[in-house]
Amino acid sequence: MLDRPLSLVIPAHNEAPNMPKVIGASVAALNRLSPDWEVILVDDGSTDDTVALARAAMGAAHSRLRVISHQGKRGYGVTVADGLRAAGMGYVAFMDGDGQFDPADLTLLAALMPTADLAAGWRRRRADPRYRLVIAGVFNVLVRALYGVAVKDIDCGLKLMRREVLDAASPLLARSALLNTELYFKCRRSGLRIQQIAVSHYPRVAGVRSGARLIPILRAVRDLVWLRLRLARHWRAPSLAASAPESS
Repeated sequence: MLDRPLSLVIPAHNEAPNMPKVIGASVAALNRLSPDWEVILVDDGSTDDTVALARAAMGAAHSRLRVISHQGKRGYGVTVADGLRAAGMGYVAFMDGDGQFDPADLTLLAALMPTADLAAGWRRRRADPRYRLVIAGVFNVLVRALYGVAVKDIDCGLKLMRREVLDAASPLLARSALLNTELYFKCRRSGLRIQQIAVSHYPRVAGVRSGARLIPILRAVRDLVWLRLRLARHWRAPSLAASAPESS
């Protein structure tokens, strides 16, 4: 069990077919991790029954679901960031809503928290087409060069963090999948502890895969440079004394 309450943020866009499994498994995992928890579903302009099916899948725990709705599709980074800002618990996790992660693996991340501030998964066998693996490899090289962040699988959408990480990272500037890069960068610069562990990754069996088109790829490269410049101009790492978690 975690020593603080837990918020789980789930971004979703037209993920109705995946909601019963994702939400149902999340409720089971959260009950094992903390007696006090919440699910924050951030619906990114879905045009299907994503929200309705998520509510139904919560069952008796329906009061623990909070829904944030975008009127139109705003993208992954904005969606996750909105959920992180809304999270009110001492621990905050996020997990993609496409069914490619097993919520039970949050237990693996929770086991790292006695010696970590940010615990992140890395996909031991990524269940994506080969071209996506090539794109991810090039992206990781660029992140290491521009940000000095050297971690495995930087964009893995399964993470758990202490509230202190979000406090140190505020304000969140990224408006794309670079949110993961921003969190790692700010965590490192703030002197907070990062640990990673291998997690399972499953093929998408429902819904529509996004990304890997030329224009979004070029936009991501542009945004890498844009975000690095904004971080240099508009963010300073808090002092270690102010950001370090209290010892227990």
